[in-house]
Amino acid sequence: MGLKSVLYAKIEMKANKDVFYDVFTNKPHLISTMCPLHVQGFELLDGVIGTVGSKICWMYTFEGKKKISKQIIETIDHEKKVLTFKEFEGDVVDIYDNFKSTLHIETKGEIDLISWTIEYERPNENVPELVNFLDFIVGITKAVDDHHVKMN
Repeated sequence: MGLKSVLYAKIEMKANKDVFYDVFTNKPHLISTMCPLHVQGFELLDGVIGTVGSKICWMYTFEGKKKISKQIIETIDHEKKVLTFKEFEGDVVDIYDNFKSTLHIETKGEIDLISWTIEYERPNENVPELVNFLDFIVGITKAVDDHHVKMN
């Protein structure tokens, strides 16, 4: 049994929350054009984009190294604007178990917020927390948000 960890980040959006949610739900293949320094590719492995149970693959660069992440879309809640991805193969799960990331978009007053929660298990205390990886996800989020602000 590993050491369970949860990391959480909340980022204020400048762009339209519906457009941002649509990109991650229905147009993830466009993310590599919005933040090419972070994400270099996307592939649908099985299923239909934007549906629960679909399997997807991301090709990305993290800490100067090319990586992959194969995920299954576990949850899509259009009303609450929640997406959950569970990694079943790739560089993160080569080290960490039960890696799951959840995107949630909410409005507090006049402010739209993007929340990312990553959950995982470390095999032992010598394996570091994924704080740098959460920063990487925040970087992707800001790049996609900035892209949409520039488009408008």
